[in-house]
Amino acid sequence: MISSSAGPLSLRDRHIATLKQMLNLNTSPMTVLKTTGEELAWKVLTYDELGQDIISPLLTVKELRDLGVTLHVSLKSERDPVDEIAAVYFIMPTRDNITRIAKDLADGLYESYYLNFIAPIPRDLLEELATAALESNSQQCITKIYDQYLDFITLEDELFCLRQTGRNSISYYALNRPQMRDDEMDAIITTIVDSLFSVCVTLGSVPIIRCPKGEAAEIIGEKLDKKLRENLRDPRNSLFSSDSMATGALSFQRPLLVILDRSTDLASLLHHTWTYQALAHDIFDFKLNRVEFEEVDESVVLSDGRHPSKKRSYDLIPTDQFWKQQKGNPFPKVAEAIQEDIERYRQSEDEVKRLKSQMGIEGDAQDLAISLLNDTTSRLTSAVSSLPELLEKKRLLDAHTNIATAVLDEIKRRKLDIFYETEEKLMSKQVQEKSLMEVLSDPAAGTPEDKLRLFLIHYICTPTMTQAELDQYTAVLRGSKCTCIDAISYIKRWKTISKMSVVSQAREGGITTTMGKASKFAMEGVKNLGIKQYKLPVTKIVDNLMECRSSPETDDYRYFDPKLLRPTDASNSSEEHANIARNRQGFNDAIVFMVGGGNYIEYQNLQDYAKPRSPAPPKHIVYGCTELVNASQFLEQLAKLGQS
Repeated sequence: MISSSAGPLSLRDRHIATLKQMLNLNTSPMTVLKTTGEELAWKVLTYDELGQDIISPLLTVKELRDLGVTLHVSLKSERDPVDEIAAVYFIMPTRDNITRIAKDLADGLYESYYLNFIAPIPRDLLEELATAALESNSQQCITKIYDQYLDFITLEDELFCLRQTGRNSISYYALNRPQMRDDEMDAIITTIVDSLFSVCVTLGSVPIIRCPKGEAAEIIGEKLDKKLRENLRDPRNSLFSSDSMATGALSFQRPLLVILDRSTDLASLLHHTWTYQALAHDIFDFKLNRVEFEEVDESVVLSDGRHPSKKRSYDLIPTDQFWKQQKGNPFPKVAEAIQEDIERYRQSEDEVKRLKSQMGIEGDAQDLAISLLNDTTSRLTSAVSSLPELLEKKRLLDAHTNIATAVLDEIKRRKLDIFYETEEKLMSKQVQEKSLMEVLSDPAAGTPEDKLRLFLIHYICTPTMTQAELDQYTAVLRGSKCTCIDAISYIKRWKTISKMSVVSQAREGGITTTMGKASKFAMEGVKNLGIKQYKLPVTKIVDNLMECRSSPETDDYRYFDPKLLRPTDASNSSEEHANIARNRQGFNDAIVFMVGGGNYIEYQNLQDYAKPRSPAPPKHIVYGCTELVNASQFLEQLAKLGQS
């Protein structure tokens, strides 16, 4: 497999390598690397909704073309026959998809079919496919059928989710709705277990599993342990054979898999944030590494007095160095970095103009190749060869300038700096400049949704609140026309039944005001706030488990080791401690999975915790969740639960 500089748990590179192998008609990875354009077999790629979600953050259209894909289409779309070409299908094994494949076979759309199922195809559906192929006399066209074990979406080197937000099948709402039937819960649990199994297969590692007792995470941990154990039992057919383990992501130490329930920390999903990536996710439509937003042109006024707007979209990918370096930084620091890059670009532009003036060249100031031309061939060659890189830097600078400007406009419009500062002080029990009621009653402070989020965080982190106080806050929020007010009813019910102590949802630390000079680009009318590092509840749990540290929060966590001959999960404390003692040296690698939705705030907090700190060895943490949700989406789910 392709190596990654990101560390041993380079999930993204391994996911890409498996997809490239599939698109190379499932030849070995080394063949994929060595294949030249002349040897490629041209093919059509056909995918379903999930298949498209998996591929789009990992492979660009150009990369697909380099792999011989001349056309990529949805399985549900109407397609014309294409002669003498192979078709690579990348789909989930569902009855609807099998029916559509049968129709494609009957219509003779392609010469040969390579059927790649995202998750293993059940026997009954395989028999349906075989019957349909025989009925249409097209069985000879099916060249290969593969189970790919790629039932998850990788977004970054250390980030994955199971489904795109909006697919409610495994959302927080789906997991917690009161009308849930046993068979529906079993189906959700099975989906999550199968996806986590796919992650383990892709990483080539069998993890040690830890999870809390009494909730969905425990059931998922038990079932995943059983599934891994059954696969390891048959060495001839095991997906974790010695060959795959040798090329696995972890060659020296097995990772720790921590499975957690969303109830561990509800406040973090509602929290206003201050880092670049998390702000983009909170404010805009940000999914599958693409951000979309409306840009208003205030220089033009329409007849009705409004300003026209146009939709902009940008792909924020790992190869974007500015994004990679700045995504986890506080917004003021990002704005400063953009300002510095703009100044550097202007200086280089001025230098080009000066050179042109000295050389007597007139014309377009952007023509860098001509501008840098002089008598020496070497300088000309250098200028021409560096031109694409310079243009790409300019394109990315323009993109981040537009994104940051749109973020800044929302910060000013909704006073997000005030909400962020208030919530940080509230969760860390610091003295507030204004009372909560004053902020909620201020018509100029934020949107009704912002106020509801602030109140819910206060409610979650407050051990006791009288009904009279709750009614008073609710009345103020109703007066501001909150649309998701029913979320309060759900949180009230959740607090009465949750085993989670609200004290554990509080934070230490808090915000700090940066002392440096504010950037002209961003800080006019906005507080120049920095971030003081602290551990979120999830990070505290992961720290205790990775360091094998005794803690009241984690001492009763279940322990599963699928490689042991017999299941030996301890039910009493002495056996539990004996199991932990086997790994007393601690873990350097971990996969943290949140059942019920996650966000970029938790992801960034875990990555900050994993940063190397001498003399401790570096840690690598992969963060995963059922879906990545922002606060608006999570509020909608809480409100639906409150109405139930």
